[in-house]
Amino acid sequence: MSFYFRSVPDIDYVNRFPNAKISEYIRSKNLFTRVKIRDEIFQNLMYFEKYNVIGDERPDNVAQKFYGDPTFDWVVFLANNIVNVYDEWPLSQQSFDNFLTEKYGTNDKINQVRFYESKEVLTSNGITILEKGLIVPSNYSVTFFDAALGREVIKTNITNAVTNYEFESRINDAKTNIFVIKPDFLQLVVDDVVRAIEYKKGSTQFVSRTLKKTDNIRLFQ
Repeated sequence: MSFYFRSVPDIDYVNRFPNAKISEYIRSKNLFTRVKIRDEIFQNLMYFEKYNVIGDERPDNVAQKFYGDPTFDWVVFLANNIVNVYDEWPLSQQSFDNFLTEKYGTNDKINQVRFYESKEVLTSNGITILEKGLIVPSNYSVTFFDAALGREVIKTNITNAVTNYEFESRINDAKTNIFVIKPDFLQLVVDDVVRAIEYKKGSTQFVSRTLKKTDNIRLFQ
């Protein structure tokens, strides 16, 4: 992330410490600045490739693998609209186990049935009667007329129990499917983000492309 934070513009804000001079400012990075990949790029799959996060890989590991530089982990974040890495990046097995224990407590609750979902039901000639994965009662059944058989058919035992563990695992596993900017387009995206993050002349409190200065209300008190 070091390159990204170096690119984040600065802001001068009033020093409010008790012994500070009335006109004294403190300079820091404007961490409220947020950027995203331009829609023209973000919506064009030509710039991306799908990737499945392996094991306990972190964003910096993915950046190293694709770009040879772990500090481009911020590009991985932007490519997937990730703001909160803890909530939006797949947890390692240890972190996942800790999460389950913190959320559910005992193993009994972790392995408790959360809901039931349907199995796929087809007619004898392959027509779908019931889709797989619908939330249904545990004793759900379907009755339908099977034209190929020429009779009514009743299907029972067509549900699967989904535990809290499996439910949370599915959510975590889904996070392993990410998009990565292709290496050939890395510099294009980096340059574009740097331009977007700069302050624009005429914007509120503009000093330069890399600096804004807040109003000093202490001078008017």
